[in-house]
Amino acid sequence: MTLNVFNTQSRTLGAFEPLESGKARVYACGPTIYDHAHIGNFRTFLFFDIVHRYLEASGYEVRFVMNLTDVDDKTIAGAVEAGMTVADFTKPFGEAFFSDSATLGIRPADCYPRATDYIDRMVDFIGRLVDSGHAYAADDGAVYFSVASFERYGRLKGIDTSSLKSGARVAHDEYDKEDVRDFALWKAGSPSDEKAGASWDAPWGRGRPGWHLECSVMSLTELGDTLDMHLGGEDLIFPHHENEIAQSEAATGKQFVRYWLHGKHLQVEGKKMSKSLGNFVTVRQLLDEGYDPASIRHQLISAHYRGDLNFTRAGLDASRSAVQRLVDFESRTAGVDVSDDAEPSPLAELAGEGTSAFRAAMDNDLNTADALGALFTMIARVNAALDAATSVVPADRDAVLAALAGMDDVLGLLEVARASRTVDDDVSAWVEDLIAQRKQARQDRDWARADAIRDELSAKGIVLEDGAGGTRWKVVG
Repeated sequence: MTLNVFNTQSRTLGAFEPLESGKARVYACGPTIYDHAHIGNFRTFLFFDIVHRYLEASGYEVRFVMNLTDVDDKTIAGAVEAGMTVADFTKPFGEAFFSDSATLGIRPADCYPRATDYIDRMVDFIGRLVDSGHAYAADDGAVYFSVASFERYGRLKGIDTSSLKSGARVAHDEYDKEDVRDFALWKAGSPSDEKAGASWDAPWGRGRPGWHLECSVMSLTELGDTLDMHLGGEDLIFPHHENEIAQSEAATGKQFVRYWLHGKHLQVEGKKMSKSLGNFVTVRQLLDEGYDPASIRHQLISAHYRGDLNFTRAGLDASRSAVQRLVDFESRTAGVDVSDDAEPSPLAELAGEGTSAFRAAMDNDLNTADALGALFTMIARVNAALDAATSVVPADRDAVLAALAGMDDVLGLLEVARASRTVDDDVSAWVEDLIAQRKQARQDRDWARADAIRDELSAKGIVLEDGAGGTRWKVVG
């Protein structure tokens, strides 16, 4: 099977063919660290994670780079308001991003470049564009890219920029100058920039890099002149990624990106997320509400990355049930009675069919919705087979567990559930002591005490299961 992806630039679904066979060089536009990332951001970041995981699961040697924007209009404004430098202002937001990413099981990138560490390279890059006639310096010390010098401008978005009038405004891009045809590579320093420690020397005067330039320089530095994949949210297609193409290809003379993949925005309770509507939600808020990380991850990957996703508390509750079903299935399968003399079972065949369906879904433009469907179909069929068997051959059980592990290597749900539900020795001892107390209470026919102990454990997310062999316990989301 071959991975097929939808390339924004060609507007077609086609086979992924990297520049170098067996290797994938991927760049993802990460957060601007001026505030805590919200769940809409994390839908995008989990899309990146699925790409990263599936490329590795497909045998590619992946170099994955994700930037952090630490100098731009928003970070500078925040730093000035807080009376801090940009470096000090952005530090806690960067740390929070890494913490939330780890909580949701996002696989670490190979490199997290920050714009402020690449200033010298950015100045050199701009110099190359000026020398080649693709950029010009303005009287105030700013430098602009000349769109007229790059005839292929507009192909990513599929627009004819010749129809755009000088002075027209580019929506959602506070960084470009008023003339839509030219955009800033270097912005002349302002008093606010100086106050925030965000101004550097350059041949054209003190200032700072334009936002679009930052990603080009960081990606080209870390991955080479041609990237295999460039990932981002749909809001970045124009002008950010369009401008990246223009300045990068003008500087190198080579194709900048082979495949552009863009994820769709998230809605919350049927509406666009905004602080004014009161539906601006962070990962930490959801954790404080009692939702576990695996449930959050499940809902955010439950729809295809180019499809609509409406994030709701009811949906989170459904995701919690789905994750618990997954955890219970793994536990049941691992604990099934095995015997070399057991009757033949269809388990290995069901595992193989489940894996094939899962990979077919993922190869079809990373369709996590269908991949989850394949996983839970396998679970239902295997559970039915286990219901009909008293014991199974060890190899059949192992085939199911291997299939489950392979799927979860991509989805990361069991991985996150385990991490968030692991308890230390002290907690385990506390639970076992309460179970012993409950057992004694039941022997004493003190049903109120026994129920109170069960309720106390349940409030802590610990569920008891009474059986012929005694009482077992598990942590649930």
